[in-house]
Amino acid sequence: QESLVESGGGLVQAGGSLRLSCTASGRIYSNTAMGWFRQAPGKVREFVAVISRSGSTTNYADSVKGRFAISRDSAKNTVYLQMNSLKPEDTAVYYCAAAYSVAGSATVTSPEHFNYWGQGTQVTVSS
Repeated sequence: QESLVESGGGLVQAGGSLRLSCTASGRIYSNTAMGWFRQAPGKVREFVAVISRSGSTTNYADSVKGRFAISRDSAKNTVYLQMNSLKPEDTAVYYCAAAYSVAGSATVTSPEHFNYWGQGTQVTVSS
């Protein structure tokens, strides 16, 4: 069954770090660009980061550049989001997603371009 399963969320103080993981079924992982989105209460889902199918290209939202890093491990069918220097405004439910983008590129940043979604994991940053 095709699926995305996230883990790694939790409660952390401002300035701390967390690493999110997303494990995909083999068919999804091998054929898609993969990304992370987040949604805070009362707000729309917003793009955080995306990595190309090959892992060679990444793209980030301005709000997380220099603090977050996305990577993928083909041996584990897993995508990671390393989050450093966390701020209270990073508090949200974080979702992993996969997209059949053109040539697996990392140019997709809109939710409507993603074909598969995980169930979400809560990240809470206290001040």
